Amino acid sequence: MSLIVKIGKRGKRIVKKIIAPAEKHSLSYTRRIERVKTGRRICAMTFDDGPMDIPAAPDRFGGKSLTDVLLDTLAEFGAKGTFDVVGDTSENYPDKAGKVGSAAWGGVKYDHYPDINQDSKGGAVHNDRLIRRMLDEGHQITSHGYRHIIFGKKPFVYGARVYLGSMDKAVEDLQKLDSLMKDRYGCALAMHRPPHYVDRMQDGFTSYDVCDRMGYQYLAASFDGAGWLPSTLNDPEAALQAEVDAMVEPMRKALEKDPAFFCGQIIFQKDGYNMGKRTPVAFGLQKQLELLRSYGYQVVTVDTLMAESPFADLGREDPLFEKLERLQRERAIVYSDNCLRLEDPMTQGELAMLLAPKEEALGRRWKEIRRTGKRQDPYWGAMDWCFGKGLLPKGAKPGDPVAALPEEFFAPVKGYTRREVYRAYKM
Repeated sequence: MSLIVKIGKRGKRIVKKIIAPAEKHSLSYTRRIERVKTGRRICAMTFDDGPMDIPAAPDRFGGKSLTDVLLDTLAEFGAKGTFDVVGDTSENYPDKAGKVGSAAWGGVKYDHYPDINQDSKGGAVHNDRLIRRMLDEGHQITSHGYRHIIFGKKPFVYGARVYLGSMDKAVEDLQKLDSLMKDRYGCALAMHRPPHYVDRMQDGFTSYDVCDRMGYQYLAASFDGAGWLPSTLNDPEAALQAEVDAMVEPMRKALEKDPAFFCGQIIFQKDGYNMGKRTPVAFGLQKQLELLRSYGYQVVTVDTLMAESPFADLGREDPLFEKLERLQRERAIVYSDNCLRLEDPMTQGELAMLLAPKEEALGRRWKEIRRTGKRQDPYWGAMDWCFGKGLLPKGAKPGDPVAALPEEFFAPVKGYTRREVYRAYKM
């Protein structure tokens, strides 16, 4: 089954390239954070689906929980992890387990962490000690949803899965985990990774809208740590070794080719079983950290990484960095893939996003989606507000180039690239 999943993912990418247009990124308050621009040898590791208060599989740590094993290993290297936790999956019944080795190993209709019928051993609700240990030792906690239910349909891998289907239901789920972390630990969550990266919902909204409602950034990753996929080997020991090798060797090859390869990257890991119900991460993480350390890397939280630079294509050396770093906190000036693209011409839709208050840009667009039940251009709300204020020419379309700027907001410009416009913007 793991081979089927791999082939399916590869086939999906090929089909997209052949029959689907290239993905169009738009300015967004929520950005997909996969990596940031830096020349420093720092990177981050995220650990999904925990905490997990049952031993590693196989258990070679004296019964210690997997999450404790990961925390011990990180501490040994002075590394800080980002734990993308769930709340509680015990409400996800009735259900039954799928075939081990398949994507449904832990449940056909829902996910169950750490395993089906062992929900009381997983999630933040049941693991106060592990959550407090993460926080006390300086690790970052992010949201992976309270019940880890996918937001929309994912027919190829999870055709039998129950999904939330609407922004309101997704927000309700995320708010439960957000409140738990605030009320019990005083921990304010700032990032969310949608379960299985399913973004589109049936009511016209997406996970980016959900993150906007919650005030989160979208936590993604740029490098797959690979511990989640099972080996197809029949011998358990050989399978485990193959899975550990799959975690370490791609990293080794990348570093041998380019020692600076992991600068600013986010590496995906799993705090739980893989589809073969083994935990290669318990054994491979140490090898990965040894390898990174040998090349001079420090593993930090995603928060620390973003403090270095919040952008994928602009670092601190750029003379406009400090202004844009401040501006991105209150305006949508960065594309959904976390790039600024400063040398591109600015469009009317992008200008509208710079000028419109966030609550107007989002609120008007959301209202229109609810009214029509259809997806709307990402700049619809901002442009509607700007039209009402007379800040855009009548009949302007989102993709039209900017040819003039409202003098009350801008100093004179030499051209209309995004760099020139942002440089001239009066903060």
